[in-house]
Amino acid sequence: MNEQNPNDEISLKELIEKGREWWQYLLSQWKIIVLVGVIGSALGLAYSFIKKPVYTATLSFALEDEKGGGLGGALGLASSFGLDLGGSGGGVFTASNLTELFKSRSMVEKTLLSPVIVDGKTISLAEMYIQKNEWRSGWNKKPNLAKLQFFPNADRQKFTRVQDSIMGVMYANLSKSALSVAQKDKKISIINIDVISENELFSKYFCEALAKTVSEFYIATKSKKARMNMAILERQTDSIRRELNGAITGVAVANDNTFGLNPAMNVRRAPSARRQVDVQANTAILTELVKQTELAKVTLRKETPLIQVIDRPILPLPKEKFGKVKGIVLGAFLAGFMVVLVLIIRKILKQII
Repeated sequence: MNEQNPNDEISLKELIEKGREWWQYLLSQWKIIVLVGVIGSALGLAYSFIKKPVYTATLSFALEDEKGGGLGGALGLASSFGLDLGGSGGGVFTASNLTELFKSRSMVEKTLLSPVIVDGKTISLAEMYIQKNEWRSGWNKKPNLAKLQFFPNADRQKFTRVQDSIMGVMYANLSKSALSVAQKDKKISIINIDVISENELFSKYFCEALAKTVSEFYIATKSKKARMNMAILERQTDSIRRELNGAITGVAVANDNTFGLNPAMNVRRAPSARRQVDVQANTAILTELVKQTELAKVTLRKETPLIQVIDRPILPLPKEKFGKVKGIVLGAFLAGFMVVLVLIIRKILKQII
């Protein structure tokens, strides 16, 4: 029969005694714990003075993307006659993944190059971001950065490698901590955009500019095919109209040339008859093209989504500040926790040694 080593198990009494021993040890070090806690609360209070408040700009909009509807019968009838009136060109972007479009690098960087008026001067949002973060104070010592500028509506394709790098840093900072885009409900196409920044005006301007940039891109993409189809039909209509006008003029000229002609000389009337055929053919083609063009205009209106802004950020923006009481309590707690942990580790190490 195996004998059990009594040292292999710890009784409840021993556990209580051990806890009491640790408690007595920590009480004996109360001066150190209190001192470190006071220092921590002082640091927390100092942090509450140093920490700048953050401002949140919120913009919400509703997305209405019509599909089908009363026009479906007319489009189906037109298709049966071989008329291509265009279809949906924006299947890639739906309300669910539109939120990711707001966070894309191309949209954020295009927004950063949008013009804003600050202190009576027109600058880009990128320049405003650089100024509020005081990056130029460190750039002045570097020749390749001292004269670097981000002008409003600048051509992104002509940026240097250094400019690309800076734009990348701004995009990373904004997308990770400052920008939040969420759909309220999957069944409701209402999207909220939140921009958090230490600069109140930047939060407001960037939020509104981002909504405008993405809205324009989204609408242009969704209705691209319908717009292209309508442009082709309009060019064809203008071309046939010019041909018809020329044919009508040709008939008049031919009639003038055969006025008072001997009825027996019918061969001289052939040019007039040919021009009459051109007039009739071009009239029929023009009539059909006009119908297609009008249907294409209706299709374009149908394919163009409606983005309706519900709420815009209004100054003053909601402000969140790190409070003094919060700084004192949090600083004291963290400092006290750390010093207790250090004291426990030190005692364990002494016992092992």
